[in-house]
Amino acid sequence: MAQQEPEDLLELSADTRSILEDNDLRPLWEVEEDLGNLVGDIDPDIWKWEDIQNAIDSIEDDVPIADLPPGFQRRVAVPVNTGYRNAVSNTIYLGIQTVSPGETAPSHRHGANALRFTIDGNEDMKTVVAGEEFPMLDNDLITTPQWEWHDHVNDSSETAAWLDVLDLPLVLDSLNARNTFENHELERQPVTKSRGYWESQYGRARPFEDKKEDDIPGPFQGNREATPPYRFQWSDTQEALRQRAENDEPDPHDGYSLSYVNPATGEPPLFPTMSFRAQLLQDATDPHFHNATEAYFVIEGDGVTHVGDEALEWSKRDIFLVPPDETHHHEPDDEAILLGITDRPVFEAFNFYAEAKPS
Repeated sequence: MAQQEPEDLLELSADTRSILEDNDLRPLWEVEEDLGNLVGDIDPDIWKWEDIQNAIDSIEDDVPIADLPPGFQRRVAVPVNTGYRNAVSNTIYLGIQTVSPGETAPSHRHGANALRFTIDGNEDMKTVVAGEEFPMLDNDLITTPQWEWHDHVNDSSETAAWLDVLDLPLVLDSLNARNTFENHELERQPVTKSRGYWESQYGRARPFEDKKEDDIPGPFQGNREATPPYRFQWSDTQEALRQRAENDEPDPHDGYSLSYVNPATGEPPLFPTMSFRAQLLQDATDPHFHNATEAYFVIEGDGVTHVGDEALEWSKRDIFLVPPDETHHHEPDDEAILLGITDRPVFEAFNFYAEAKPS
């Protein structure tokens, strides 16, 4: 008698197949074939600033913000990865947003964590968050907490541009949290806080508040305080990087690296789902790999990042992506500064993060 192959042993009768399909059921061995394969592989990728600039200039010429449909009423060019059609990865969304002189990107709020990293800004370009106007100077990083109203107002004579970073793919696709968005009744939210208010509340002196035992949690009041509105001024971050380079040893994989911390805790990660760091590179880093995704925005300098067998050659304002489990290292031409973005906190929350050096 001929020996049966495993696939023959797993063949279902027509009656069994009909019972399963009629009741929206599938056998485990067929489900296993799809698990982990619904999203394509995330590929190493790079988006050159020259191409991005041409795209956002063309979009700005074609589409006034006022003509956009209600909802995410923002004029944004979104880098997309070949393995994930809506964003750079299945956890991180990046976009390059512009606001023309005299325009306002209307006020709304959402459950996704978000921040703005200014590319072309000035004192008269402001992100208004939770009642305070935050000026957007080049390389400033401004947080937008979950479920806080925010709008973008350009009172200058120059087009402003910045990098949007959100955890939208994780929130909308993986968590299917599609009901966490709301437009404000006004185009511009009222400015109710003096400039510098939020920064003043998260310095060394903190406001004292009695906790009431009968407080009922509202939306997005989970087991931790939400990341507050905050402006990390680039002049301060750059000075801290320089001091680090003059006094400390570099990290072998990230150079002279500083994390953007949650102002409420003084510790990273900045958001529960994403971590951010400024990296000063003066020499080539050592190769390593990890199971988290990393995206980078080049603040200054030129260089190349080797990802597996690919060499991503980058220069100022380029964006590039390092997929999970790919061995990689950076080689600056001289000196470079990168903004590093990673979904590592998600993996750490589930005790799943891992990294290693190649053998």
